[in-house]
Amino acid sequence: MDTAFLDEINWIAAFGGGLAYFALGAIWYSKVMFASKWRRYVKIDPKAPGAKNGIGVTMFFSFLLVLLASMSIAIIRAKIGLNGGWMSGVKLGSVTGLGIGITAISNSYLYEKRPLGLHLINGGYTLVGNILAAVIICSWV
Repeated sequence: MDTAFLDEINWIAAFGGGLAYFALGAIWYSKVMFASKWRRYVKIDPKAPGAKNGIGVTMFFSFLLVLLASMSIAIIRAKIGLNGGWMSGVKLGSVTGLGIGITAISNSYLYEKRPLGLHLINGGYTLVGNILAAVIICSWV
């Protein structure tokens, strides 16, 4: 397998994209945006005993997952030879967010009979997070 394209990846930009994606989650799932509705949909009571147990580990793995997504976006950008620029990032992030992220989430949610609002909240985060990471990656070539 030819791995020469890996030399074209700006790994610092990929890390920055992952960091931005993770920070977006802190805002997206905050009280300012969707925390109340999201908690209602997933039936989480933050005041319940033990509700916050293991939150540090959960957030650590969440960061690793969005970092993996960001690195995957950087690999796709390098592999298809996409030139830099924020608009390229918007396009790449839209394709990965809609074509991979939202479809995977929604396909599971259909079988789990999850509410449409949960699709929109989590799918929206995935789409915007992919776009944000891709804009950083494509702009910082």
